[in-house]
Amino acid sequence: MHIHILGICGTLMGSIALLAKAQGHKITGSDDGVYPPMSDQLRSEGIALKSPYSGDSIPDGADLVVLGNAGLGRGNPAVEALLSSGTEFCSGAEFLGRFILKDKWVIAVSGTHGKTTTASMVTWILDCAGLNPGYLIGGIPTNFERSARLTESPFFVIEADEYDTSFFDRQSKFLHYHPRTLVLNNLEFDHADIFADLKAIEDQFHQLIRRVPANGLIISNGQDHNIETLLERGIWSEQLRFGVIGDQDPQPPGGLSMHQPSQVISLEGARLGTLSWRLTGAHNLSNALAALAAARHVGVPPALGIQYLADFTGVKRRMEIVHTAPKAVLYDDFAHHPTAIKSTLAGLRQKIGQAPLYAILEPRSHTMRLGIHHDQLAPACVHADRVFWLKPERLAFDLDKAVIPHGHAVFDNPLALARAVGQQLGLEHDSAHIVIMSNGGIDILKSALLDQISHA
Repeated sequence: MHIHILGICGTLMGSIALLAKAQGHKITGSDDGVYPPMSDQLRSEGIALKSPYSGDSIPDGADLVVLGNAGLGRGNPAVEALLSSGTEFCSGAEFLGRFILKDKWVIAVSGTHGKTTTASMVTWILDCAGLNPGYLIGGIPTNFERSARLTESPFFVIEADEYDTSFFDRQSKFLHYHPRTLVLNNLEFDHADIFADLKAIEDQFHQLIRRVPANGLIISNGQDHNIETLLERGIWSEQLRFGVIGDQDPQPPGGLSMHQPSQVISLEGARLGTLSWRLTGAHNLSNALAALAAARHVGVPPALGIQYLADFTGVKRRMEIVHTAPKAVLYDDFAHHPTAIKSTLAGLRQKIGQAPLYAILEPRSHTMRLGIHHDQLAPACVHADRVFWLKPERLAFDLDKAVIPHGHAVFDNPLALARAVGQQLGLEHDSAHIVIMSNGGIDILKSALLDQISHA
């Protein structure tokens, strides 16, 4: 088929383009902003791109148009042209379910936090075991060159997002995926732009649970109260629980557990091995257990999975070290929810000891902008010595009031923020660890910080 993709430079849609190209389809695409790294990746595959959206965005002869989510509603000239043309169209998630995932053993990783990292771990374990899985991940695993690939393997690992699929398809993306192995990492309120409350999100997750076959496996976080409430609504598949516990805590019956601080992993009380790896934080230990359980379901013994995780290097923009200098180490992280922020900073604090730790945050997600978590922002940064906030446009709450009383600094301009960080670095006797946390583009801020660090 000739498939045209609207919103092709988005992470999901660009990955779909690569998978569809690998199936032999002719792929073209349009987007309002054609930008690297995705634009470079697409052009290297010979995929023609057109920007911005216009009334002639839909090429003559296209058999199917696949739509992304951002900005692709009524009034968009490309959408209006599509509807007028009568060309068949579907959402990206529907395309995945119909054309990519059909007849595959789908391993879906869901949850509010940790989807990208956990899906990357599962893919890495299966790859090391020689299973050559296909995958689609909402980030770029540093152990792989791309965010997606299609193989002849029966196994396909996918990051299962609860966000809606498009203007024309308001159900959660993951309802199109029909997994046989499902990971439920955690469940919290997020995406306040489309969900009214936690119950609305829970409803979508339970629809997902209903679609897992009886001989499938649901792997769930046994320490998450909201997951527990979700499962009480009904479950018709096999189950495996996991959790990180203290050395003195009782072994959970029938589950996969990791004892802290030893990082000894056990299954139903039987010791499997000790995890030794590069990642930090209790959240990543929990992610590792979920990944080991998912890999076990498709035939990889956890003892082998533990060995393979020793060489797992992470995901871009997930505590990625972007610069190291005598005066500072700079990290880039995607965390944009108070729980993820706190866990990430706690993990780094455990690693660096008493060294200075700076947190730079941009509350840019829809939920953050609405102020849903405004009272959790300051407590989430408790492990940082200095906290700097970059204020985005169109905030629905008073960020200054929420964080300045706690000693945090707020800036409207990334250059001013970077200068303040540079001045503070000049007062430090030890090398500082600086973490940028945002789910948006941060190139201007990052460049300014690099300049300040080099002159500190």
